[in-house]
Amino acid sequence: MQQLQLARVIKNQIFEGFVLVRAAEQRTSSNGGKFLDMTLCDLSGEYNAKVWDGTAQPPKPGSVIKIRAMMQEYNNHPQLRVDKMRAAEEKDQVDMAMLVPCAPQPADEMLEEINTRVDRMLDEDLQRVTRLRLKACGPRLMVYPAATKLHHAERSGLLHHTSTMLRMADAVCQIYPMLDADLLAAGVILHDLSKIEEIRADESGVAAEYTREGMLLGHIVMGVSALDKACDEAGVKGEKKLMLQHMLLAHHDLPEYGSPKPPMFPEAEALHLIDLLDARMFEMNRALEAVNPGAFTERIWSLERRLYRRAHPPVQADAEPEDNPVPEDKEDKRESE
Repeated sequence: MQQLQLARVIKNQIFEGFVLVRAAEQRTSSNGGKFLDMTLCDLSGEYNAKVWDGTAQPPKPGSVIKIRAMMQEYNNHPQLRVDKMRAAEEKDQVDMAMLVPCAPQPADEMLEEINTRVDRMLDEDLQRVTRLRLKACGPRLMVYPAATKLHHAERSGLLHHTSTMLRMADAVCQIYPMLDADLLAAGVILHDLSKIEEIRADESGVAAEYTREGMLLGHIVMGVSALDKACDEAGVKGEKKLMLQHMLLAHHDLPEYGSPKPPMFPEAEALHLIDLLDARMFEMNRALEAVNPGAFTERIWSLERRLYRRAHPPVQADAEPEDNPVPEDKEDKRESE
């Protein structure tokens, strides 16, 4: 599906395509007439829109609609005058990546990767607990971001973050075989699941704000509480339950980042470092994509530094050099012989 980005629509040009509804309400004008006031967006930005048909009902925020509209101006700001609109249908096959930042893989593939790792667990206690927590997340897990602004603040970002960390965890366990691979994998899957209760996001996967529980408790405290209930339901007790709880408590490492305890055994330390690495690689990559090669970014406040984008790309693995090229003068000498 191809369509013009809203940012490229000029004044008096007609736009026809799909947009995401960020906000919509029916309002009353000064002359008593009804109209719709909406905020619509695609990946290029957000725009105010008006529907002057008083019978039109406001679409649900987070939903996708198809519109026909003219780009106008109001108080020197672009504004869409919508003539027609309808809800998007399954047959439209809307590419959400055109409307909001999205994870690079389909959500169902990432969830399958996570479930496959759970199926491979030899520790049945960890397997039961992990399955219970994943099931409790329900369909929201398919679209939820992992943050409101920072790392993996994208549609299906929580699955993206988790699946990437799982691959790193498996690699780390091959290098350090003394690690309990199932315990680390369980910690990876469980550590951020309560972000679904911490963050308020719409059905498009766009995060709006933190919930009341998220502000007062945070995903670490809520995660330990939910894990406690899941362990009781799964019959997991004693040291194993305690270690899982500690991994969730300690995965931010320092009190100023929300962790009341530092990692106190190897799997907890590995979880923290893998989490940190994945978060920083995401933030760095996103920041560097916005600057030209050979240039520096602005100061990234979450990283407390500026970043440099290398001027020349790395050599790709599939770009194989010629097999033992022979210098020209030696070729000539061999031919003369």
